[in-house]
This record gives sequence, structure tokens and C-alpha cells, in this order.
Amino acid sequence: MITIERKTNETDIKVCLELYGTGKANIETGVPFLDHMLDQIARHGLMDLTIICDGDTEIDDHHSVEDIGIAFGQAFFQAVGDKKGLTRYGHSYVPLDEALSRVVLDLSGRPGLELGISFTRERVGTFDVDLIREFFQGFANHALVTLHIDNIKGINSHHQAETVFKAFGRALRMAITKDERQLDTIPSTKGSL
Repeated sequence: MITIERKTNETDIKVCLELYGTGKANIETGVPFLDHMLDQIARHGLMDLTIICDGDTEIDDHHSVEDIGIAFGQAFFQAVGDKKGLTRYGHSYVPLDEALSRVVLDLSGRPGLELGISFTRERVGTFDVDLIREFFQGFANHALVTLHIDNIKGINSHHQAETVFKAFGRALRMAITKDERQLDTIPSTKGSL
């Protein structure tokens, strides 16, 4: 179990992550829609995940969402360690009614985000969908993961977002799966990631 605590003038965050869990989540971010999305990562990634955040949501949700992405990325980076024996790459397509999203990622040691989502609305309830980029950018930068996210189709913005987070959880799960044929090997011709 990895625990990260991140405290700034804008947020106070605690993340506990067990990569090889059962999908249990305890999420209290002060941003209800984000809670729902983070629960999808835990359930579909089969990770045990606790995220508690006290943020300045009276201003808006931006600082909380971005800093949670950063703290989750830091926890993930510590949890995967040297990546010896891991599959390294992960991908997933996930549908939800009319929506379909694809996430492809590489535990490359090089942060990168390519995000292709044309949301049909600016908000899901009170949640500003622009903040989804901030979450994934924070994660990619601090987990040192190359991340390609595409919503291929969708009409309902809630469905668009949910398919992205479910696919992200499933792609992470694939990437951290142990490769029985190379358990003592770092999955790179360079010998390090």
C-alpha cells in the first residue's frame, strides 16, 4: 500500500493505493462527479483506492481536480517501482450506451497526454468537463506515463466521461499485469523505464 499526502494552500489530499487490490474505493473529494469517476478507475482497474481531499471548492473545482491527478500519479509512480516484469502497455475500449472511448497507455517513464474528447456539453451537473484534461495531465506528468485518450463517439457528456475513466482503469490494469515470460526483466530494450 502506497500513501501520498499533498498539502498546499489550495488543497489537502491523502491518497492510498494498492495496485493489486479488488476494486474497493473510498473517495471523498468534495467534487461529487469526480468521486464517481475515480470510483470507476478503482473498480475497473481492480485497485484499492482511497482519496480524501479538502480543497478550495468555494472558488471552483480546478485546484482539487488537478491536485488529485498529481497525487494519484505520484502514488502510482511509487507503486509500480522499477516496472520489472510488468506488461508495460495497456489499452481498452469501453462502451456505455451510445458512447465509446479508447485509452492506450505506456508506462514509459516519459510523461505525455494526447486527449481527444469533444464533449457535447460544457458541464455534467455542476462539473466543468474541461477539468478532465487537468486530472489526466496531472496524472501523466507525475506517474511518468504516456497516455492517449479518445472519445470515439458519444452524445451524452456523462457517458463520454464515464467511458474514458472506465477505459483508463482497465488500461492501467493491463499495463501493470505481470508478464510471466519476463518476470525478471524490465520491459524495455534500454534496460530501464
